[in-house]
Amino acid sequence: MQIDSDIFIVAHAIQQSVAPVFLLTGVGSILSVLSGRLGRVIDRFRLLELLEEKKRIEHREEINNLLRRSSLIHWAITLCTSSALLICLVIAVLFIGAELNKDPSTTISLLFVTSMMALVAGLLCFLREISLATNHIKIGKK
Repeated sequence: MQIDSDIFIVAHAIQQSVAPVFLLTGVGSILSVLSGRLGRVIDRFRLLELLEEKKRIEHREEINNLLRRSSLIHWAITLCTSSALLICLVIAVLFIGAELNKDPSTTISLLFVTSMMALVAGLLCFLREISLATNHIKIGKK
């Protein structure tokens, strides 16, 4: 009855991997939003770069703001992607541990905590980028 036991072990690993898969979906959605924001910043930057020198100087503050925003979005994307990769490793280690009949709980815990720290840092970068974007709107209204 080894086959039944193996099926049970794999089924249990699949059950354990469901939560990280949903988390991975959420991180993917965040990455989609970040990519869209980066695209908009790049489009605006390119438009301002096409202006003649005198007009570009008038928009210097906005250009600097766009550069800061693009840097923050870059870091947010890097950190959130790192988080997603670590979540993938959590899922892989779950299955490897099931196949090798080993207890991977310490490895999984370390990977998961590291993933959450990267996600938190990425979301903080995202929050700061949003703050820069909205502050620029307020400045533009003056």
